[in-house]
This record gives sequence, structure tokens and C-alpha cells, in this order.
Amino acid sequence: MDRFLNKIYQIAGAVSAGLIIAICILVSAQVLLNIVGRMFPGLLPSTIPSYADFAGFMLAASTFLAMSYTLRSGGHIRVNLIVQRLPERATFFAEFVVLLVGIGFAGFATFYAGALVGESIHYGDVSNGIIPVPLWIPQSFMALGLGLLVLSLCHTLFDLIREGQPVLGNPDEV
Repeated sequence: MDRFLNKIYQIAGAVSAGLIIAICILVSAQVLLNIVGRMFPGLLPSTIPSYADFAGFMLAASTFLAMSYTLRSGGHIRVNLIVQRLPERATFFAEFVVLLVGIGFAGFATFYAGALVGESIHYGDVSNGIIPVPLWIPQSFMALGLGLLVLSLCHTLFDLIREGQPVLGNPDEV
């Protein structure tokens, strides 16, 4: 099960990276169109319709999809000023409490992100750019990313309990 979940987190991280690359390609294409449009007016269209909206949607999706992978790979920023001075048993307890609180907050956010998706579907909400995009599509990526974060927090909590010692990182990190 551990390998399966880690594979899911890796896939979400890879999709996130792909979305960042897609943003770079989209913005670069828009810059090239601007340059060509100034050098040879009328040769090509001067803009990609709703490119800023699409870039924003991809950035939001990338951010939320990357959270579970980042947590499991130890990439989240941690400040260990207090934790590094605690004995191992107190560090274990601190991680336990932090993971429970994180699960609570992330679960709350996931629930309401899912409710937002449902509301957007119900009311037929669309973006207000040149190309109307149903808002449930980018919101679904947000809800999925938050759901994966809850799953990875629960997975990490299970690892903590199973190993009986801190698992969230190295106290040398600051």
C-alpha cells in the first residue's frame, strides 16, 4: 500500500511539473506573438485568447497537486527552532499533534473545495475571460490536490504511529 500511495503522490507531482512547463510554453508563445505582431503587423494574431486565465488555472492546479508529493518528499519548509531542542519522545508527540491539526484543516478545506465544485456545477459558473471555462474544471484540481494532501497527511500519521519515532524530517533542517 505504501508503494501504491507514493506512486500516486509522484504522479500528482509529475502532473504538477507538467502544468508548470505548460505555463512556460503558453506565456512564451504569447511573448513570441507580441514580438511577431510588432515586427510584422497583421501576420499572426496578437494574443492567445484567455491565456492569462489558462495560466492562472494551471498554476492553481499545479500548486494543489504538488502538495502531497512535497509533503512526502520532505520539501515543505519547516522551522525547527523548537523541535530540534526537544527530546525524541516530545518530537514524536509534537509531530502527532501537528499531523492531526493538519488533517483537520486540510480536511475542512477539502470538504469546502468539493462543495465549491458542486456549487459551480449546479449553477453553471464559468470564467469571465474571452473563452468561458466552466469553473468546476480548475476547482476540481484544487479539490483533488487537497484530498491528496489529506491522504498524505494520514499516510504520514500512520507511518509515525507504526515507526514509533519522528518521521517528518531532519532536525538539521532550518
